Amino acid sequence: MASNIIDKTKSALGMDKPTIKLAGEKVHSTGFGLMGLTWRASPPSQEQSFSAMKAALDNGANFWNGGELYGSPERNSLHLLNEYFTKYPADADKVVISIKGGLEPGGMAPNGSAENTRRSIEECLKVLDGKKKLDLWESARVDPNTPIEITMREAEKFVKSGKLGGISLSECSANTIRRAARVTKIEAVEVEFSLWSTDILDNGVVKACADLDIPIVAYSPLGRGFLTGQIKKIDDMPEGDMRRHMPRFQPGNFEKNLKLVEELEKIAEKKGCKPGQVGTSWVKAQSKKPGMPTFIPIPGATTAERVQENMVDVDLSENDMKEIDSLLASVAVTGDRYPEALAGLNFGDSAELKE
Repeated sequence: MASNIIDKTKSALGMDKPTIKLAGEKVHSTGFGLMGLTWRASPPSQEQSFSAMKAALDNGANFWNGGELYGSPERNSLHLLNEYFTKYPADADKVVISIKGGLEPGGMAPNGSAENTRRSIEECLKVLDGKKKLDLWESARVDPNTPIEITMREAEKFVKSGKLGGISLSECSANTIRRAARVTKIEAVEVEFSLWSTDILDNGVVKACADLDIPIVAYSPLGRGFLTGQIKKIDDMPEGDMRRHMPRFQPGNFEKNLKLVEELEKIAEKKGCKPGQVGTSWVKAQSKKPGMPTFIPIPGATTAERVQENMVDVDLSENDMKEIDSLLASVAVTGDRYPEALAGLNFGDSAELKE
């Protein structure tokens, strides 16, 4: 079976350092999430966004994750990328992009039909306008009414024609991953994973990815900013912030969940680093455990300073990992990841294929 982790190089210390490849291109072990640059009540200016994007690339984060859904059909990650690569055309070949799509245009309902899959990929290509190759296209959520095989076969046509570098999945079940991988090569699976959200360790997703040698792209590795230690009270989130609608940030749950942050801050203080840096390093450290796939965290940031902070790796010893595991076992995170209306789309499974 061809491996997504193609080779290994020796670090200056003589330790094995894996080289991660997505769609045939080398990527850094930490990526960059673009969501907050276009999908928020008050998006940052183009100048500020470009500064954050430049900082990501300058600090090695050459894997960028965006989406058709991150904003409106008129203004989302794709438009920002077009603008960025228009100004910085030399950066186009340095960056590997992954774009989530496959939802109903302008909505959040997944539509994995061949027609909508084709529409989504073609729309991505149209907006990028040749300024940047579409390296990866992701099925953002699983359509429960369309067999995943149909979605994958349609997307694979674009790979075979050379218009698309590869195909990924997002927020899907272990069963869907295995079925999709029987149809085409799955470059990565994007799911929420952090000290704040560890569902995939128990629901079969990690095992499926390990069995099939598929890297896991971990979105919200900082617990949607909660694990940075910057959010101490609900009012620290601006009005209109989508997190205010999420169960874990609701009064009652919020206060209980601060306990995890407080304990993480103690560990960070001992390590001489930021709590969020412990969080992303913990995610990446899962890759070193026996029987685990490669994990690529994609923290988002809207300023160059925060990008630089997110790119700092912390050496977590075996004892550090044991301490963190003990913390996770003793401090329960309260509340669901998403509101009830959206929760049903997570770790989704598609309709069975009947042929």
